[in-house]
Amino acid sequence: MTGSRVLALGHYQPARVLTNDELAAMVDTSDEWIRTRVGIRTRRVAEPTETVADMAGQAAAKALANSGLAPADIDLVLVATCTAVDRSPNTAARVAAALGLPSPAVMDINVVCAGFTHALATADHAIRAGSATNALVVGVEKFTDVADWTDRTTCVLVGDGAGAAVVTASASPEPGIGPVVWGSVPEMGHAVRIEGTPSRFAQEGQSVYRWATTQLPPIARTVCERAGVAPEELAAVVLHQANLRIIEPVARKLGAVNAIVASDVTESGNTSAASIPLALSKLVASGRVAPGAPILLFGFGGNLSYAGQVIRCP
Repeated sequence: MTGSRVLALGHYQPARVLTNDELAAMVDTSDEWIRTRVGIRTRRVAEPTETVADMAGQAAAKALANSGLAPADIDLVLVATCTAVDRSPNTAARVAAALGLPSPAVMDINVVCAGFTHALATADHAIRAGSATNALVVGVEKFTDVADWTDRTTCVLVGDGAGAAVVTASASPEPGIGPVVWGSVPEMGHAVRIEGTPSRFAQEGQSVYRWATTQLPPIARTVCERAGVAPEELAAVVLHQANLRIIEPVARKLGAVNAIVASDVTESGNTSAASIPLALSKLVASGRVAPGAPILLFGFGGNLSYAGQVIRCP
């Protein structure tokens, strides 16, 4: 059975920066209130004409260029998103067309904030099964499209952006992408919602906080166990960038005492399915993690779904 590894990464963020002070002029909030409760300083906002597919294509093009592969080498495109407006062609097909990929399989995956780690596992499984050799996996959201700008508990969170990974087959005995641990809590799916017409994001913040900080650390430890990596051996931890008050205690309870803990949420906000690949791409580009070092990826959120795996740094 052939394994897989992350070969290259890329990310994209819109140019417009929305600060806490600007938000305070729109809704009853303040810079201090936002920083204290969620740790966010700024977030990026896409232009009205900038689509989910546009942002996904930008990140994917960078990842493909960084991989050294040709467009014809990509035989699978997976896009994790919950904010694409168009049903068909799906976002993956639009990315394939924009990049000139000749005939890949194209699928969108909607597991909200855990979407990228689900998509990465799906790419790994397809490669292990022999159904693909090189996959392009993208997480992208235009989360500001579904924001309720009158609700200060949610509108302060959201941001837009995209991150992408090229995943390739590997014959190495050491897996570049470890086994996924995934699941959900269906009876609590109401805790994070994007519903209605027009769709609007809403959540039960305290329920999500309690679930994330109490239930997720042991699951994250199981991810490490499945990968054969002790938490203290992790070089980096990239959790879904939901809220700094969730990221910090989950990482602490995991026991990743020597790891760099990604905190891109402070400047990018919550970008849902884009948050892990966006933070991961920035972290790897910074050179702070050595090639081959183990990195825990762990997504969680909408549907109260979760998925995580340990990867080796490209």
